Amino acid sequence: MKIKELLPIGTIVRLKDAEKRMMIFGVKQTNIEGEEKEYDYIGVMYPEGYLGGEYQFLFNHEDIETIYHRGFEDDEREGFISKLAKFYSE
Repeated sequence: MKIKELLPIGTIVRLKDAEKRMMIFGVKQTNIEGEEKEYDYIGVMYPEGYLGGEYQFLFNHEDIETIYHRGFEDDEREGFISKLAKFYSE
């Protein structure tokens, strides 16, 4: 997936085969337990929010079935995404 296609934090999604919706609160996250693997997003259950580390979920864009609400986007986020895209292209 292209960096510029990443959903903004605050986006509410439902993952494939999931019962609960998730709220994205981070992008380009690495699983540090076991095999180090990078994921597109980290999220928490919606509407509950953060309930502790064991209730944070790593997932990729292709795991998303439905987007219910896009998070906030502004010039600051655009600058962040541009820097992130440059980082991944180097």
